[in-house]
Amino acid sequence: MNRIAYLVIFTALLFTACDKEEATTLNNEIPLVKAESSYPVLVDQDITYADGLSHNDMSTSTFAIPLKLDVYYPQNNSTNKPVYMFIHGGGFQGGTKTKPEIVDMANYYASRGWVFVSIDYRTTGDLGTIFTGIAPQEWIDFTLQNSSTPGDAKTSIAMYAAQRDAKAALRWIIANRSTYKINTDFITVGGASAGAITTIALGISNQEDFKNEISITDDPTLSTTNLNETYVVKSMIDFWGSDIKLEVFEMVFGESRYDSNDPELFIAHGTLDPAVLFSEATKLENLYDSLGIYKELVPLVDNGHGAWNATVNGKSLSEMCFDFLVERQNLRVE
Repeated sequence: MNRIAYLVIFTALLFTACDKEEATTLNNEIPLVKAESSYPVLVDQDITYADGLSHNDMSTSTFAIPLKLDVYYPQNNSTNKPVYMFIHGGGFQGGTKTKPEIVDMANYYASRGWVFVSIDYRTTGDLGTIFTGIAPQEWIDFTLQNSSTPGDAKTSIAMYAAQRDAKAALRWIIANRSTYKINTDFITVGGASAGAITTIALGISNQEDFKNEISITDDPTLSTTNLNETYVVKSMIDFWGSDIKLEVFEMVFGESRYDSNDPELFIAHGTLDPAVLFSEATKLENLYDSLGIYKELVPLVDNGHGAWNATVNGKSLSEMCFDFLVERQNLRVE
């Protein structure tokens, strides 16, 4: 089965499956986090991080819509917080930043000292029949040539738009680092399912990818996306995802983006996943081995897709990822 055919089947299955303390160290030092829930959590909801082009069947042209995120952060005096941006799943056809499991994870990390950001992004519901400025012509042409139905084509175009939005969200975080006292040397990006696919493409692609392929003339909303900001992702968290978006990027533009400087990777994947096969996790594992980059693959034995409640040796997904981030980022813990 070719990868485009896999994408079509994958997205179809996926969508249906789918206190106060002393001020801490300065921003040039390693952040301190807590081993247990220690801080009240504050939440800033529905912040507009950028605009993005949308279209519906009632409009004769594209129009701008606001893109939103929620910020969960600890009520403490730290000026040196690590940040964790999370991207929800939904087969690029739906999903929400307020999925209960994501909210639980956000509170887990924020109560231990992280700034946790949960983002929404454009999905197929934001796409009509006009794609100018929403995806580059090369991506649109490739999609139309390799999709068997209009719905499949729209899903592939939504994949591009989602990536553009996720990068804009991360640039917003960098632009607002002073507001939330974020140490941008300690950036984690994670996601589940379609969000994990977007995570991997975000961490591994170049800064200009999914940004410069469309001119600001075709997409005026690009000017709202903090274009002057840059970032370096330190760690990626992949829940039941794959690198299929990077494969499509390579097929469209003829460029592979993997190299030995890519972020370290934690993968949790159900061994019985019918939507994104477990072999996608082992493929990433082998690729990372070939590049000499640290990774951890945790098989969620006898679990399928969306195994949010899975435990391994008595530890939840949040606990396992906590251990990974603390060890690999050399965070200070008390």
